[in-house]
Amino acid sequence: MSLLAAIGVAAVLCTSPVAQAASFAPLEIVTKSGVQVFSVEMATTEEEKTTGLMYRKELADGKGMLFDFSPEQQVSMWMKNTYISLDMIFIRADGRILRIAENTEPLSTAIISSGGLAKGVLEVIAGTAQKYGIQPGDRVAHPLFAKH
Repeated sequence: MSLLAAIGVAAVLCTSPVAQAASFAPLEIVTKSGVQVFSVEMATTEEEKTTGLMYRKELADGKGMLFDFSPEQQVSMWMKNTYISLDMIFIRADGRILRIAENTEPLSTAIISSGGLAKGVLEVIAGTAQKYGIQPGDRVAHPLFAKH
């Protein structure tokens, strides 16, 4: 394989829609039953936010993706090209959970709205909110959200 062809293959691999974010950061949710810790990938660029968890075949319990929609705004999500059911947790700028869309439908193009102003959206595997007792009003601890 020529060097030019190898570079071309490497470029395709790096820009593939299934490429995953390189780094994970901890995120904590304080619930009535205790603190739940997740390891999250950050989606901050337009490309990362557009792709999200599309094309993935699995998402481990305790893992997720945090979307940064700074500044706080009305947020709309969908499940286009997303093969696994998710819980979408919409989070206000102060770190409080605004709304949870549980057990979203894979591959659906139906719009899932934040139902108010949100700064971030945490996507985790479906059933997570129920499993850990995560509810609107619970506090999320992560550098994206202000501490009040």
